[in-house]
Amino acid sequence: MNERDSEQVAQMLAERGHTLITHEDDADVVLLNTCSVRDLAEQKALGKMGMLGRLSHSRPVVYGFLGCMAQSRGASLLKDVPHLDLVVGTQKFHRVADYVDQALAKKRLEAARLDDVRFTVVDTEEESGSQGTIMDHLTDRHQVSAFVSIMQGCNMHCTFCIVPYTRGHERSRSIPEVVDEVRRLAERGVKEVTLLGQIVNLYGRHEFEKVDGKSPFVQLLEAVHEVPGIERIRFTSPHPIGFRKDLVESFSYLSKLVEHIHLPLQSGSNRILKAMHRTYSAEKFVTLVDQIRSVTPRIAITTDIIVGFPGETEDDYWQTRSLVDRVGFDNAFVFKYSKRRDTPAAEMDNQVPEPIKEERNHDLLALVNEWAKRRSDKFIGQAVEILCEGPSKTNAARLMGRSRGNKIVVFEGDEKYIGRLVDIRISRSTGFTLFGEVAAGN
Repeated sequence: MNERDSEQVAQMLAERGHTLITHEDDADVVLLNTCSVRDLAEQKALGKMGMLGRLSHSRPVVYGFLGCMAQSRGASLLKDVPHLDLVVGTQKFHRVADYVDQALAKKRLEAARLDDVRFTVVDTEEESGSQGTIMDHLTDRHQVSAFVSIMQGCNMHCTFCIVPYTRGHERSRSIPEVVDEVRRLAERGVKEVTLLGQIVNLYGRHEFEKVDGKSPFVQLLEAVHEVPGIERIRFTSPHPIGFRKDLVESFSYLSKLVEHIHLPLQSGSNRILKAMHRTYSAEKFVTLVDQIRSVTPRIAITTDIIVGFPGETEDDYWQTRSLVDRVGFDNAFVFKYSKRRDTPAAEMDNQVPEPIKEERNHDLLALVNEWAKRRSDKFIGQAVEILCEGPSKTNAARLMGRSRGNKIVVFEGDEKYIGRLVDIRISRSTGFTLFGEVAAGN
């Protein structure tokens, strides 16, 4: 989601004549789009912005914080970072280009000694209709996959999460708006779209009606499915409570809807799930996974897990570990619980000591990696359809793409395969990456 917001800002700046550069030393505008999910992310952003202050020693430079940390900390950031010019919250990305141009003009006047009044902007107010402002894309000729924001905000108020406070309440775009954006992307050569929402499968629940028993989100999936040129549809991230029968069954008849779901678990202990305010039980989560797999047996399921949540006992942790082993996820992002100010969990008793969190994190990652290897090894010897995205990030001499199950596949080939669906015969696996060669007939 942050990547999509950053892309929007970059596109607006490009339309104003600004040019993206590859090295920060050449920049006259430096914007950091921030995350507040963990304290470490905020500390890294503050440290990075502090170091970048050196750029203004030789020329006028505009500095800005955007996104969740900007939203939560507001004007206090101007005190933390003396050279900061802009603090722009999560509902104001569409205003960044205006603020940058104003700040640059003011900086140039200061440099010419024509003005000595410092210009700063702090804009973190709510704005009606902001969910419809993230719609422009910065694409190149080889881009085959794109993110599409379909809603903003979250109403769930999980006790560990700051997002409802930084992103606001749920607000959804209309189906025609989203479909028009997807159609424009398809006309520019995009073959795959990922629909984005903080809880994406709760899309439209307050704005739109069910039709023939289908939720607004399933209606949207069906509408996007009809867009010519789009070959694949993904979405992230859903919530287990929004995974109703109509969504489970949509995987059986929407051929463009890929066989991959990122389904956050967070904990396998019912006591901890209740403390997290996750509104489902471990048993219901497992039942949902079984229902999904009964409809789509080849589906890849990934997840998020937090270890060391306040009050988590050894038994709670082992319940999580047992559930992870029972489900056998294709991959999982395992996080050590991190206090977020202004969240209920930060004030809870029985905070788990860091060494215990570290031990549980290490142990669970080992199990996740074991299952990832087991799941990936099954593809060795098989032909797997991938959408070729371009050169591999680790070896530019090779190409890479993703399978429908979101496995990264690396292979030898030339540029003619970029942007195409290609069958790759898999020869080996590292657990998270598959390697192979173009199958005969491609």
